[in-house]
Amino acid sequence: MSTSIISEKAIIGKNVKIGHFCIIEDDVIIGDNTTIGNYCIVKKGAVIGSNCKFTAYCEIRDNVKVGNWTTFGSRCTISANATIGENVTVKYGFVLTDTPVLEKGDEKVVGYIGDNTLIGANVTLMPGFNIGKNATIGACSQVRNNVGDNEIWFGNPAKHFKSK
Repeated sequence: MSTSIISEKAIIGKNVKIGHFCIIEDDVIIGDNTTIGNYCIVKKGAVIGSNCKFTAYCEIRDNVKVGNWTTFGSRCTISANATIGENVTVKYGFVLTDTPVLEKGDEKVVGYIGDNTLIGANVTLMPGFNIGKNATIGACSQVRNNVGDNEIWFGNPAKHFKSK
């Protein structure tokens, strides 16, 4: 007996493990060898690469793109239409927020996270800001600015510490 709800319109790769009490919606694509932990929700149109790992209670909203070899700790929320690069490590409690662009109606501004980035626990990426490649964001940071490639930031609000 399955305890998860997986849409018949989802494309699930080889050797994918989906935990208990998950919801996988229509038009989701999950790459080979990926693990979706217990109580995760993957919303319509999300594309998750191969060899990814999501721990428990993650929410991946509509049309999110996640690159290969990316891992998320528990209780992460990725807002609709966001793009996460390859080989990104996100610790638990991460939130990538969005906000409507008032002058454009329902269109929302979301962020991007570049390849090979490390994000500590309990980080919030505010709407419309991006984190570059090979960046590091310290735990408990609130990112309110664009973070360039190879930069280390931390704090609330997060500030540039140094370049790698």
